Amino acid sequence: MTVRFRKRKISDEPYEACSVFDVNQDGRLDIVSGAYWYEGPDFNVRHKIADIASYAHYRDDFSDYPMDVDGDGRMDLITGSWWSESLRWRRNPGDSGKAWDTFEIMPSANIETIRFFDIDGCGVPEIFPNTPGAPQAFYKLIRDERGKGTGQFGKTVIGERDSGHGLGFADITGNGRTDIVLADGWLEQPDDPFSGPWTFHPEFSLGSASVPILGHDVNGDGLCDLIVGQAHDYGLHWYEQVREADGSRSWIRREIDASVSQYHDLALADLDGDGELELVAGKRYLAHDFDPGADDPLGLYYFKIGGGRFEKHVIDYGPPGEASGNGIFMWIQDITGNGYPDIVAPGTEGLYLFENLGSEEEDACAN
Repeated sequence: MTVRFRKRKISDEPYEACSVFDVNQDGRLDIVSGAYWYEGPDFNVRHKIADIASYAHYRDDFSDYPMDVDGDGRMDLITGSWWSESLRWRRNPGDSGKAWDTFEIMPSANIETIRFFDIDGCGVPEIFPNTPGAPQAFYKLIRDERGKGTGQFGKTVIGERDSGHGLGFADITGNGRTDIVLADGWLEQPDDPFSGPWTFHPEFSLGSASVPILGHDVNGDGLCDLIVGQAHDYGLHWYEQVREADGSRSWIRREIDASVSQYHDLALADLDGDGELELVAGKRYLAHDFDPGADDPLGLYYFKIGGGRFEKHVIDYGPPGEASGNGIFMWIQDITGNGYPDIVAPGTEGLYLFENLGSEEEDACAN
């Protein structure tokens, strides 16, 4: 089944992160990206969030993740970037005409981008910045006795060495606990993720790895494999986990796609509704000015996964200004309400919405 998409450019703004949620609590999903949010369902009206600093072609905003930080019932934003050297949140004022105040959560090393995972099963995800020059840590929202956010966070450091470029979540051992994958190995989650220690296993070297690194059983053998893009070079690979009779573990790198550079952001989603996950990936435009393939055309793709094989499908392809990649933090969710997940793709080339129209085969059967 081939999935069809309708492309729409929402904005020329060059922010590289986005999210989707009901900003103004009118019952309609809105799109948030950088300094603005766009009113659903048509996204033609935009509202200012905050002034955001510029550094060359970059903007000081590498995450726009929704979280009710202060417990007032409105979704705020978690942000941070390479440039600001701090982890921050922006307070949703509940008034479309007001700016969002920005507060520091804690000082930080340079943040490549941020990912979010409910590591303790509390129902609220913890914050995991990828800080290549500092040990891996995560931040937990402190909630009151009613379960409401207090605006305060606690920090837990789980690594001893610098994290490197790359971050992901995967149950490597198959014991039901999610481990943290870094560029040069993985951190094994202990019984209590807050008290540790998290044991580091230096079993591979992934290069300038994507954020996220994805954990997925690619070949169906019951073991968790890894899917990794090269964020600042050519290449998209999967690493097959192999177990020996004595329990020892090794990894075999297998190629998915060598033709595209700067695969910085990856996601798994069931795009066609067949119950199987597809891999969504694309080029981050101007990840660096000097990366191999930086001047190549942009592209956004999905891959059907089956039996250790990846079948590539083009969603969009072409030069900047005509086509889109997927920036540093895309968002995949059914926005239109037709039952299929859509793709919101930010980037320095602009903000795009790819409406998922379903598969061609399903349309033929319906007719």
